[in-house]
Amino acid sequence: MKVTQEKLPASQIGLEIEIPADIAKNTYDKVVKEIAKTTNIPGFRQGKVPRPILLQRLGSKKIKSAVLEQLVQDTFQTAVEEQEIKSIGNYQLRSDFEQLVETYQVGEAFIYKASVDVAPEVTLGQYQGFEVQAEEIVYKPEDVDNLITQQQEKLATLIPVEDRPAQLDDVVVIDFEGRNPGENEGEEGDIIPNTEAEEFQTELKEEKFIPGFIAGIVGMNLDETKKLSLAFPDDYSQEDLAGRPVIFTVTLKEIKEKELPDLDDDFADEVSEFETFTELRESLEKQYQEKATNDTNQNIYSAIIEELLKHTTIELPHTMMEEEVQNILMQTARQLESYGMDVKQFFTGEMVGKMRETAQPEASKNLHTTLIIEKIAEQESITLIDEEINAKKAEIRESLKEGEVDEEKLEKFVTQDLLADKTLEWLKEKSQVELVPEGSLAKEEDSEETQEEASELEEATVDS
Repeated sequence: MKVTQEKLPASQIGLEIEIPADIAKNTYDKVVKEIAKTTNIPGFRQGKVPRPILLQRLGSKKIKSAVLEQLVQDTFQTAVEEQEIKSIGNYQLRSDFEQLVETYQVGEAFIYKASVDVAPEVTLGQYQGFEVQAEEIVYKPEDVDNLITQQQEKLATLIPVEDRPAQLDDVVVIDFEGRNPGENEGEEGDIIPNTEAEEFQTELKEEKFIPGFIAGIVGMNLDETKKLSLAFPDDYSQEDLAGRPVIFTVTLKEIKEKELPDLDDDFADEVSEFETFTELRESLEKQYQEKATNDTNQNIYSAIIEELLKHTTIELPHTMMEEEVQNILMQTARQLESYGMDVKQFFTGEMVGKMRETAQPEASKNLHTTLIIEKIAEQESITLIDEEINAKKAEIRESLKEGEVDEEKLEKFVTQDLLADKTLEWLKEKSQVELVPEGSLAKEEDSEETQEEASELEEATVDS
């Protein structure tokens, strides 16, 4: 068997494979015998149909199609192994199959062309000496205070209030209904569907309900009824109500204020595994400090990755792209399931098609990043030790509790993740990093986009 290689775009290897006449003839005889065994022709016992009759009844084109499919299937993998090609994914036939059938002659040599994806070649560009900016995430003690306050409010006791009007942060029970304004001023029309309730309990927070609703309740007394002339926001989720005026009639039935528990050791024991409030706060402070450090590092890594992507371009094979797009869709599905959504209803045929297209840029960036980092690790001899890998695997197993674990996938994930972190840390040491205040780079990007839009508008105005 003669094989000729050809390097193709998108990380493919093309093969022209010439099958000797004797191999082609043997395959032809083998396939015809198999077809004869399974073909029923009246007047003949199964498996005993004479070849001329078989060819006449089935047609030579059908026979030759089956033979060629078998020839390609038998010989392509052998050719790949002989040429020591590390293929990924299935082969693609490059010759026109119908034309092959037309030109194929029994007893003669047979030539066809096919291709297979291979792992892409990564030729590194610059990867050291970058000058990057990254936003520094600073630990804020108020984040700990806010979290503790949230836990306090979850354990709050609601105390009925009768001697004062309602105020912000109270919990109230109300009856309300929303009506369309009437034709004349002061008149009211029909009730708007889904805008009425009885014995409805809610907390008086300004961000709840449409603008003006909570503010209208603040200051009301028990058993007071009040009319609120408001309007639904223009971006209201129910499109038929967006921007429409509405008159709410609200009756205040109950007022309750929240009595928060003391921030003491009993509180700590109630909301955590710690016995004292001091231990709880110290633990939270440590967690938030570590998070700030990790988030800053991630910002640095992201800035370095953006530079790496500018200096190295890789021809990604179709097989790798398809696999990464599928991974992204699977992650999306798992996330939707965690939100309690019905994935089958969301993942319709049309939606999946759009999602696959939308995921292409993310898949490309993910693959470029992984391949570049792996190549740098290889070139700089950055390696892992078994203790690191085993410790990380144990940590993940612990977080999964009793869930099933695919050990092969876990090993691959942990190795890639740890090697990426180690390599990025090495790259950080080889780069000049300027830490800037949180939010400043995002503002610069917004400003640049605004300037670009202004320039485009100016050009359009000049052209017109």
